[in-house]
Amino acid sequence: MDTSPRYDTVLFDLDGTITDSGPGIAQSVRHVIDTFGLEPLDDAELQKFFGPSLHESFSRHLRLEESDIERAITVYRDEFSSRGILNNRVYKGLPNLLTLLKSQGASIILATAKPTAYARRILVNFGLIGLFDSIVGVPLDARDHDKADIVRQALPARYRRAVLVGDRHYDVRAAKANNIDSIGVTYGYGSEQEIISAGADFIARDVPALTRLLCGDAPPPQGLFITMEGLDAAGKTTQVPLLKDHLERMGWDVLDTREPGGCALSERIRELLADPDNRDMTPEAEAYLFAASRAQHVRSVIAPALAQGRIVLSDRFVDSSVAYQGGGRELGFERIQRLNEMAVGACVPDLVMLLMVDLKTALLRRESATRLDRIERAGEVFFQRVYNAFLMLAKAEPDRVHCVDASQPVEVVKERLFQLADAALRAHINGCATRAAEG
Repeated sequence: MDTSPRYDTVLFDLDGTITDSGPGIAQSVRHVIDTFGLEPLDDAELQKFFGPSLHESFSRHLRLEESDIERAITVYRDEFSSRGILNNRVYKGLPNLLTLLKSQGASIILATAKPTAYARRILVNFGLIGLFDSIVGVPLDARDHDKADIVRQALPARYRRAVLVGDRHYDVRAAKANNIDSIGVTYGYGSEQEIISAGADFIARDVPALTRLLCGDAPPPQGLFITMEGLDAAGKTTQVPLLKDHLERMGWDVLDTREPGGCALSERIRELLADPDNRDMTPEAEAYLFAASRAQHVRSVIAPALAQGRIVLSDRFVDSSVAYQGGGRELGFERIQRLNEMAVGACVPDLVMLLMVDLKTALLRRESATRLDRIERAGEVFFQRVYNAFLMLAKAEPDRVHCVDASQPVEVVKERLFQLADAALRAHINGCATRAAEG
C-alpha cells in the first residue's frame, strides 16, 4: 500500500477550495449594491466576485468610480465580518484530507487573497486552525493583491516538492509563477475549462479525487462516535438534526442513526420492544433484545462507518440500557454493562451528551404523544428510577458523560451541544495526527 505523500508542502486556497464561501460573499456584495442603489445582479454575475480582489471586482463588475471603491470595500467588509463570514461551509471530506496530510508529515499552508484576519477566523470557526502550519493572506487595508506574491510569501524557506491547490485560474498561474505544481479543483467556483486553459498539472473533480492525488491510497483517519442520551421527550429528536447539520457545515460526513434500530434486523427488534401487545415481556428478555439489536447495529452500521472516517451520531447507545434496564427495570448497572460488553466490542463513544429535563416536564411532553409504545407506558415510578440512573451516570463519570440542561430554550441547548462536539473534534483531529505520526 502506497501511503507516502506526493508532496511535503501543500498550499491551499480558501474560497472554493476549502470552504464554499460563495453565499457569504454574494450576501456582502448584494449589501454593497443595495447601499449604492445599483441594479441587482443575478447569481451568475455575483459569481464573478469569487476570486479577484474587491478593488478589481467593484471596478470591473459594478463599474464604480475610483472615489467610491474604498467606501464600497468598507461597506462590504462591515457586512462580511459581521454576518457574511459565517454564511459558509467546509466542503465534505476536507477535514479528513487535512488530517491525513498532517499525519503523513506534510506541511499545510493556507495561501489566500482574503484578509489574513478573516481567513484565521474562518479556520477557527470550523475547527481547522490546528491543521495549518501557517496562514498567509493580505492586510485588511490592502488595495489589491497578486496571488503569485501571496504564494511566494507562503512557501517555506526549504521544501522538496510543493503544490498549490485552488479552484481558479489565478491559483494555477500563481503556482506556475513560483515553479511549483498545481491541482485545480472543479468542485469550487472555477470551471474545468478555465483550469485546464490555465495549465493545471492535475484536475480533481471532488474531494475524494483530491485526496487520492495528495495521499495515495492511505486509509482515512478513524471517525468519531457521538451519542445523545436522555429520557424520552428530553429533546433528542430536535437536537440530533441540528447537530448533524452543524457537523456537516464543518465538512464532516455524518451518519445519524438510532437505538434500538439503525439497520434492518435491529429495526425489527425495535418493533418487538415497542409493541404494546408485548406487555408480558420480562425485564431480562428486554435487556437481551436491546443488546442483540446493538450487536447487529455496531457491526453492520457503526463500526464500518467509523472505519470510513465518518462521524456517527447515534440517538441512544449503551448508557440508555444502563439507565432503562439497569435502573428502570432494576437489573443493576454492572449486570447490564457486562451484558453489553460483547455487543459493543471495542466500539465505545468518544462523546456522550446527556440531555436532562426534570421528570415532570418529560412526562408531560411524553404524554402528549399520539400513541405511547410499550416502554413509554411503564409508569412514573419506572421513569423516576431511569431519571435517577442517568443522574448517577453523569455524577459518577463527568469526564465521559457530559450533562446538558435541556430545560433551557432550544437555541441555548443547541449551542452547548455544538461546543461539546467542537471540543471533541479538536481533540479527535489532534489525536489522529499524533497517533499516525508516531506509528
